[in-house]
Amino acid sequence: MWGNVGPRVARLSPLERVRLRRVAVRYAGHGWEVTPGACLANSRFVCGRAGCPTVGCHPALENWEQAASADPARVATWWRSRPHGVLLPTGRAFDVLEVSAHLGRHVLDAVATHPAGFGVRGPVLVTPTGRWMFLVRPGDPLRPELEHCFHVVRHGPGSWIAAPPTRLPEGIVRWAVAPEQARWQLPDSYLVQNALIDALRAAGVTLASDLHPGQLPLPRRGW
Repeated sequence: MWGNVGPRVARLSPLERVRLRRVAVRYAGHGWEVTPGACLANSRFVCGRAGCPTVGCHPALENWEQAASADPARVATWWRSRPHGVLLPTGRAFDVLEVSAHLGRHVLDAVATHPAGFGVRGPVLVTPTGRWMFLVRPGDPLRPELEHCFHVVRHGPGSWIAAPPTRLPEGIVRWAVAPEQARWQLPDSYLVQNALIDALRAAGVTLASDLHPGQLPLPRRGW
């Protein structure tokens, strides 16, 4: 199927290709399901599927949700021939709370000294476009204060994130707090959400619970 791909896949060094495979296998070895992502070709992504209209980062397999695996041997085979991005399905081993860089830094500072200790500290990745992703225990929906807040996005079942060391057109996805630093432990989702709510209120953002009956939210502000 790859013979029909027009754009040339980005040429990564042998070391980069080996690193992609090793890191994907390491995630799987810790119980995080992995699925291969489309390969970067110039400024777009190609998956090898004929007629695929998606040019942004996306899964390389059409049935990625069913194919995602935490079997290290199976994961290793996906990276033997192609420099796939490393994608982690959410809503399984973990959920993800996505926020802007400004908010992410405030929350990371807050959890570093949180009295709950490792109950609120976990892996955090940063995209080259400035989005911060807090990995948390799965299953908990957003608190009512955050449910309609455009500053926070929850990734649960049916979604995925690009994980380090995946390369995007703007740069490489990296860890702000690596899983090893967090001992591969995931924090309680609501403890992290509480920190997000405190940071948003400190920044002057009006949340749903702060409104009086019949009062409309304030206009959105960029970050």
